[in-house]
Amino acid sequence: MTGVEDTAEVWLDRTDVHPAYRRPVIDVEGVWKTYRSGSLEVDALRGVTFTIDPGEYVAIMGPSGSGKSTLMHILGCLDVPTSGRFLLAGDDVSAMSEEELAHVRNKRIGFVFQQFNLLASLDSQRNVELPLLYAGVDRAERRRRSLEALERVGLGDRVDHRPGELSGGQQQRVAVARALVTDPDLILADEPTGNLDSVSARDVMSLLDELHRGGRTVVLITHDADVADASQRVMRIFDGQFADSTGAPVGVDLP
Repeated sequence: MTGVEDTAEVWLDRTDVHPAYRRPVIDVEGVWKTYRSGSLEVDALRGVTFTIDPGEYVAIMGPSGSGKSTLMHILGCLDVPTSGRFLLAGDDVSAMSEEELAHVRNKRIGFVFQQFNLLASLDSQRNVELPLLYAGVDRAERRRRSLEALERVGLGDRVDHRPGELSGGQQQRVAVARALVTDPDLILADEPTGNLDSVSARDVMSLLDELHRGGRTVVLITHDADVADASQRVMRIFDGQFADSTGAPVGVDLP
């Protein structure tokens, strides 16, 4: 490690620090992402530049094929830019090793996906404790923290239930508990209501709002305007570029 473990504990973005001295949680500078297949090149992201400050609740909204999922993968350290820079709380992600990236994903970021991504053979408690297992946390501490996370999302009475025994909304709550169990400062939610009925969707959005009010930075990817409206700030992406209220491209830097 090259200091990543230390900065995972001290982000230097605490809310009690004067804003002039707080670094953005997310700082994207002229990021391009190009996919190549033989002689074919497709620019999924085209020079996007933006920042997200500590404690913000931001929705990134766009239609299918707009580049929002590619952007989510980069913000979640699941992929790296073709060019440009992505700084996570001041750390240059492109300079990290695979081991460091895995540590960042496990410790510093909580993921909530549309498909829940729960293991069908495990009960709620064991699904929630998985990130702690990968991090080498001992069994007693894993159980304590996973049960605490399930209580927080209102599923303290469903700890022994497997995904097939839960509703869609309950499964997504388990996924949120799993995202919380490592106590990350950043929550990335990719279409978290996409597979839910309207009542369950409202419950999950209320939970994300509660997490934001508790001081966490939340970034939500969605194509749903009603879901996006729950955030503090909406960023609209089209054809790999952000657009302002007039639809003009913004934050575009040539490679």
